[in-house]
Amino acid sequence: MERTPEGTPVGVDDPYEVAGPCDHLTNDGRCRYALDRAGHDPAFATDRRRADYECVAAAEGATWRDCPHYRSTTKARACQRCGLEEVRLAHESARPLLETHHLSYHDRGTSHEITVTLCRWCHAKVHQSFARIDDDAAPTTEALAAREERRSKEQAELGFTSARERADASTSAPSDDTSSDDC
Repeated sequence: MERTPEGTPVGVDDPYEVAGPCDHLTNDGRCRYALDRAGHDPAFATDRRRADYECVAAAEGATWRDCPHYRSTTKARACQRCGLEEVRLAHESARPLLETHHLSYHDRGTSHEITVTLCRWCHAKVHQSFARIDDDAAPTTEALAAREERRSKEQAELGFTSARERADASTSAPSDDTSSDDC
């Protein structure tokens, strides 16, 4: 299994097996990196221009590994391992339920950035044991509790009470006056 520079497992044998399409790939199969960043790698841009900016991986027999600028970073809103969905509250700085998990590391001989989304509980399991990203896993009870707590807060924020309902509630509330006119 691949490992981080610190030696902890990343949850896959081959990061390219779970990697998605390149972030630079356009809908029509062209390389956006060569189009937008020609100055960063002029030789690469010239080569892509000669090939009408066709993606390197689109060539016969080529793979994502063959492109020097391949990058697959996640934008998922659910854990790839257990399926837990993110619930973010707009005005809270609570730790997110989901985290970006790196599958490749620059000092391991690759310059490709490959990431997936994992909930923080699966992320810990992958790094602290031999748990794999492709395991058939369900969210932990702690993860479900954290998500439901956030959903409850979210529903409370979405609740609507009209001014009339608030006024009626304040006038119909019992008085705190404990004095009695009875003699």
